[in-house]
Amino acid sequence: MPLDPQVVAYRTARAAAGTPPLYTQTLAEARAADLAAIRAGGGDVEPVHQVRDTYVPGPAGELRLRVHRPAGDGPLPTLVYFFGGGWTLGSVETADGICRRLANATPCQVVTVGYRLAPEHPFPAAVLDCHAATRWLAEHAADFGADPDRLVVGGDSAGGNLAAAVTLLARAEGGPRLAGQLLVYPNTDQRADRRPAADQDPLLFNQHSVDWYRGHYLADPADAADPLASPLLADDLAGLPPALVVTAEHDPLCGEGERYAQRLREAGVPVRSSRYPGMIHGFFAMPGVFDAGRRAQDEAAAFLREVFGLPTPDGPTPDRSAAPVAAPTGASGG
Repeated sequence: MPLDPQVVAYRTARAAAGTPPLYTQTLAEARAADLAAIRAGGGDVEPVHQVRDTYVPGPAGELRLRVHRPAGDGPLPTLVYFFGGGWTLGSVETADGICRRLANATPCQVVTVGYRLAPEHPFPAAVLDCHAATRWLAEHAADFGADPDRLVVGGDSAGGNLAAAVTLLARAEGGPRLAGQLLVYPNTDQRADRRPAADQDPLLFNQHSVDWYRGHYLADPADAADPLASPLLADDLAGLPPALVVTAEHDPLCGEGERYAQRLREAGVPVRSSRYPGMIHGFFAMPGVFDAGRRAQDEAAAFLREVFGLPTPDGPTPDRSAAPVAAPTGASGG
């Protein structure tokens, strides 16, 4: 279907403002512009019972974590969230709005990982940081008020790629045990086999954007064949945790996200694949601009409640041993 009317309005506003594509800016300019755009599109900042920053050991020094904790005593189910930004932009600040909303809407504790960025720290630095932080949190769950039996990893865009990679590492290295994975328009195939068309829309995320981020992240193009960079290329996806894979119809990453969901499904992993028609890359982080962004965050919260075994707003506690997650309503499945 065509672009959603809210996307058309968003594109028109960017054209009127003369907003340059991030891939035409310096790294410093792009990082500042990315944060400003997300803050502008995120809507009202939701209060959370407690938000604090802390640090844990990482492979190359301390890693910053931001902990969003709703009201409640005792160990809480916890989402470990990896921000988007093409492994090149972003920080715990850019994911703050998403994490606040999911912490309140689920409710659960949400911990954001401040992993190292490329090109200063190319692949596999971000993957190793995210896995190390997740493992540390699981091993020191009592220090975080987390339930080690109810840990989920998730992220948007590059963060979705990192979440998928962390599930592969956790399986290979015997932990931590994960209850689910939330993958929002994830990069799953880094092979540079698609040339940008000359008419790529510079006002929206496009194939030029994908290539720019990949060029920063993969110092050696051959690393694209590594499943930790391209989870779609993993030989076997069996035994990975249940997944929600969210995609946007007008996103160059839509196809590879849906192919990954299908491969998970074929491997026997419970999967919900949810495509948002008319939407573009980045909509999940912009509920203040796109109604679909808020709906997708609500869907993510519902998925988290299910895998955490939490009661629904109007119903009993779901059976966490139940088999595959059903297809959602209100979004076209992939």
